[in-house]
Amino acid sequence: MQIKNFAAKYQIQADTIRYYEKENILTPKRRENGYRVYDEECEKQLQFIIVLKQLGFTIKEIQQLLLLRNQPISTECNVSTVSLLDQKIINLEEKIQFYQKALQVVNNIKGLIAEDKYIKNKEVIEELMLGFFEDTKPRRIR
Repeated sequence: MQIKNFAAKYQIQADTIRYYEKENILTPKRRENGYRVYDEECEKQLQFIIVLKQLGFTIKEIQQLLLLRNQPISTECNVSTVSLLDQKIINLEEKIQFYQKALQVVNNIKGLIAEDKYIKNKEVIEELMLGFFEDTKPRRIR
C-alpha cells in the first residue's frame, strides 16, 4: 500500500505518516524506486502509535516504548517499561480528576443558568469559575 492510501485508511495526513517515519516510530519498507510500501507490520505499528497517542503518550515516550518492545526480555527492560507506564498512569489519573472537577463545575453552572436564573446567580457563577481556576492552575515547584 502506498502512503496516500495508507494515510486515508487511518484518516491521518500523509505528512503525519512521514513525521512518524522521521521520528523512527514507523518504518515502512522501500521499493527499488524509493517508494514506501506499507505492509501489515506497518499497519500494526501505526495502530500501536494511534492507541498510545490517544492515551496521551508523547512521541518521545512512544519511541522509548518501541525501543523497549524490540529489546530482549530482561529485568532492566521490564523495570523501564513499568516505570514509564506508572508515570503515564499518574498523568491519566490527574487528567481524570481534572475532568471530573470540570464536569461538576459545568453542571453546577448549568443549574445556576437554567430557567433564566443567570442574572440572579452571576456572582456565584463567577466564584465557581474563579474557584475552578485556582484549584486547577499549575502549582509552582519550589
